[in-house]
Amino acid sequence: MSKCSIVFAHGAGAGPDSPFMTTVAKALQQMGHSVFTFEFNYWQQVRETGRMRPPNPAAQLDQTMLNFIHSLDLKRFAVMGKSMGARVAYRIADACDAQAAIALGFPFHPPGKETKHRLNDLYNQRAKNLIIHGERDPFGKRPWVEAHTLPSNVECIWATGGDHDLIPPKRVLKQNNESTDDRWIWVAQQVSEWLESNT
Repeated sequence: MSKCSIVFAHGAGAGPDSPFMTTVAKALQQMGHSVFTFEFNYWQQVRETGRMRPPNPAAQLDQTMLNFIHSLDLKRFAVMGKSMGARVAYRIADACDAQAAIALGFPFHPPGKETKHRLNDLYNQRAKNLIIHGERDPFGKRPWVEAHTLPSNVECIWATGGDHDLIPPKRVLKQNNESTDDRWIWVAQQVSEWLESNT
């Protein structure tokens, strides 16, 4: 059986050509997965004007990703997102009948606003879903996440010492003789192995 395809949504502050997304997508492709990326409407305007702007409303984001998926006519695929894109992926997973939803750095709450959580976005009817999350991510540090009950179909893999981009401090990278790209390739490996075992 061919490996599961992946539709990969970008985060709020960077598009699909960000170093994070391009490195992860390339690694997954080298591991045998077809990876499809796209731009949300607001990011097209950011790219064209060179000026940052806020994301579209959630319903528009969701519809944009659904429309893109429908244009691909894929038979077996997972939806994946970075940060904001992860929220979208989890919300639309049922509507597009994805094999699973995968979050790379899920924004559990805005930094410094732990009571304004986004846990409700994690609930869908997929058999299994995945979150890869940095232990020191300001959008949900490990102690905060582990103090809350996640849906039973969500598995969390922790990026040791990772921030919102899943990487540890530079001094730790240096101590481990590890580069940023090494860590992002590790992320892709976790995604690939998880999909092999769960889809």
